[in-house]
Amino acid sequence: MPADARAGRITRMLVDSHCHLDFPELHADLPGVMSRMSDNGVTHALTISTTLQTFPAVREVARSRPNLWCTAGVHPDELRDGREVGIDELLELADDPKVVGIGETGLDYFRVEGNTEWQRERFRTHIRAARRCGKPLVIHTRASADDTLRIMREEAAGEVGGVMHCFTESWDVAEAAMALGFHISFSGIVTFKNAKDLKDVARRVPLERMLVETDSPYLAPVPHRGESNQPAYVKHVAEEIARLRGITLEEVAAATTGNFFRLFGHARLA
Repeated sequence: MPADARAGRITRMLVDSHCHLDFPELHADLPGVMSRMSDNGVTHALTISTTLQTFPAVREVARSRPNLWCTAGVHPDELRDGREVGIDELLELADDPKVVGIGETGLDYFRVEGNTEWQRERFRTHIRAARRCGKPLVIHTRASADDTLRIMREEAAGEVGGVMHCFTESWDVAEAAMALGFHISFSGIVTFKNAKDLKDVARRVPLERMLVETDSPYLAPVPHRGESNQPAYVKHVAEEIARLRGITLEEVAAATTGNFFRLFGHARLA
């Protein structure tokens, strides 16, 4: 726990459940990023894998600090690796105490044209690997909710559970995901003035099924919209959820932090 918290100046613990600390915008000033996290009561973070090429850098960041962990996986629309990942390879990458989840995986049809079957097969591979290693899934879905949920059901993703990260879908999609045992994670988008439907979802998701994240360096929340995002700013996401629900920031922090450590059971509290 940060020294400020021990001294009584910060009474909450927040976890950024999804960020990209290996990306240049954050990695170039990692000591500063970590210091600002501590100053804002953000005590732990999960840095997310997006390609096989960059996984070693993701894992190295996680190994560099006791309060960081990472995932193993290939983003749904990533093509930089030039090949598909297999189940055995994912299991090998996940066989590390710092790797606490599989992903980010899922489906993203927003920028993809033509046949998308390769995305669906990649998603199935990740779910099967997660079930074999017993580590939860970090799922990304964009313009693909029906197929995402269908494959989650067909592949029994509920056996390991996980999180629907950077959630922007409808309440119906949230309900369906929670019925499969998944958590709903809110990013800085929930602070945007025009995100009225998402704000309604944030009011309705049970606190015990909620996480908060930045997806940094993207999607900086109000009042930092337009800037490069960073894990310290997850405080603003939690503040907005507290405002929407008429509860305290400390209540949101306690719930989402507890949820994180229950879901990512391989993360050891540091």
